[in-house]
Amino acid sequence: MDYQVNYIHPDIKLSNYSGRLFKTEAAFNDHLLVWLISGETKIIQADESFVFGGGSTFLIPRNQLATIINIPKDGFPHKAVAMHLSAKRLREFYDHENAKPKTAASKIFSFNKHPLLESCLASLIPYFEMQENFPENIASLKISEAISILRAIDQDIDAVLANFEEPDKIDLIAFMEKNFMFNMPLEKFGYLTGRSLTTFKRDFYKAFNITPQRWLTKKRLELAYYQLTEKNKKPVDIYYEIGFENLSHFSFAFKKQFGCSPTELQRK
Repeated sequence: MDYQVNYIHPDIKLSNYSGRLFKTEAAFNDHLLVWLISGETKIIQADESFVFGGGSTFLIPRNQLATIINIPKDGFPHKAVAMHLSAKRLREFYDHENAKPKTAASKIFSFNKHPLLESCLASLIPYFEMQENFPENIASLKISEAISILRAIDQDIDAVLANFEEPDKIDLIAFMEKNFMFNMPLEKFGYLTGRSLTTFKRDFYKAFNITPQRWLTKKRLELAYYQLTEKNKKPVDIYYEIGFENLSHFSFAFKKQFGCSPTELQRK
C-alpha cells in the first residue's frame, strides 16, 4: 500500500506514504503537532504557504483552513509522527497551570528542528513496534511532555493551546471570498463562520443570490482560469490547490464553464 498509518494511541500516529503525493483539506478539530521524519509537507492557506522538509517540527492549530500536500522526497517516503492535542486533554493540562494567555491570531507554528521537541516525538518511535496496547498513562505523560516543551520554547503558544472558544458568527462574504478554494463540507464552512448548516445556507443565498455549491465551483474555476492564463501554470499543478479532488473532474467542470479544456485554453 502507498499509504500506511500506525496508531499506538488514538491521539498518536505514525504515517508512511510512498506514492506521488497525498493531499488533504484540513480544518482539524484538534491541534496537530507533527515531526516530519522524511519527505516534504506543503501547507497552503489563504494568506500564506509553508514548505517543511525532513526533520521539521510544526504545529497546525485547530480550525485552520488549509490544503496539506505530503510528498516523498529524495528517494525517501513521506514519514511523520503526529500527535493530536485535543481540547479535553488541554483543559486537563491547564487546570493545573496558572496560565494567562494573551489574545493572538492563530497561525502555523514552525519550531525549526528544535531538539527538545524532536527528542520527545522521536522517543515514541519504539512504541510503534509494540504488539500490545500503548498504556494510557504513558500516552498522557508523553502528550503532557510535548505541551510543556511547546510552552517552554514559545511564549505565544498559550494563546492558542489555552483558547477553548468556539468560532463566533463572522462576516460570511469576507470569509468565503478568502477561503473558497478549500474543499470543505458545507457543515464545516458553517461551523467556522459561527452558523448551523441551515443558517449558513440561508445567509449564503441572501448574500450571493446563488447556492453555495454553484458559487464555490464558479469561483474555483475562475481562479483556475487566472492561474492558467496569467501565471502560465499547468493543469496538473493547480487542480488540487483550488479545491478539486482529481484532474478529470477539474477538466470536465472547466470545459463546461469555459467551452474548452484547460489544456486547450493554454494552447490558444
